[in-house]
Amino acid sequence: MNSPIKFNLKTEIIPLLILLVCVGLSFFFYAHSPEIIATHWNFRGEADGYSSRMFGSFFFPGLLIGIYLLFLALPFLDPKRERYEEFAKIYNIFRYLIVGVLAIVYLATGIYNIGYHINIGITVATVIGIMMIVLGNYMGKIKKNWFMGIRTPWTLSSENVWNKTHRVGGVLFMIFGVIIIAAPFLPETLAMILFFGYTVAMLAGTFGYSYWLFRQENK
Repeated sequence: MNSPIKFNLKTEIIPLLILLVCVGLSFFFYAHSPEIIATHWNFRGEADGYSSRMFGSFFFPGLLIGIYLLFLALPFLDPKRERYEEFAKIYNIFRYLIVGVLAIVYLATGIYNIGYHINIGITVATVIGIMMIVLGNYMGKIKKNWFMGIRTPWTLSSENVWNKTHRVGGVLFMIFGVIIIAAPFLPETLAMILFFGYTVAMLAGTFGYSYWLFRQENK
């Protein structure tokens, strides 16, 4: 079965290099990290979760490889696979961005655990926030499919509802990215309220908006 997205050396060189670097770093971090390392941080950037050196060094590169392979498989698995050809460039941007951001998070946590002073809260929030802003900027160009985007019964039932919901959803994603970047600089309680409150509002808003559009379309 042919893929609607043509994967070749030109399209895969960037993620493959990222994966190779992460695999190489996993052995470096394993050799230089203490037996117990930090793997989770709170809103203040303070470590509050720990795991073994083996898990912390090798799990994330394995996860990245799994995510990379999943992105390669999705166009084959999707019943609407023919639509991927319409947004192949955007799909690749999403792949590169997600793999790249997760690799940066892994690099930052690894550097932290081998003894270098780095503010994980600000670093992770910044790269994830930028990722959300970029994803939001391109979200309106995603065509209807079963795996990517805002999938509600109404977006999947109407091309028009899908397109309008994703344009609004893209703006909401970009605002969310700004909130994520700002969160480490706010009081913890305010940051948590803003983060979780906006998450719920964004999910409910896009869900409700798609339903309203569908009702309007069918009147």
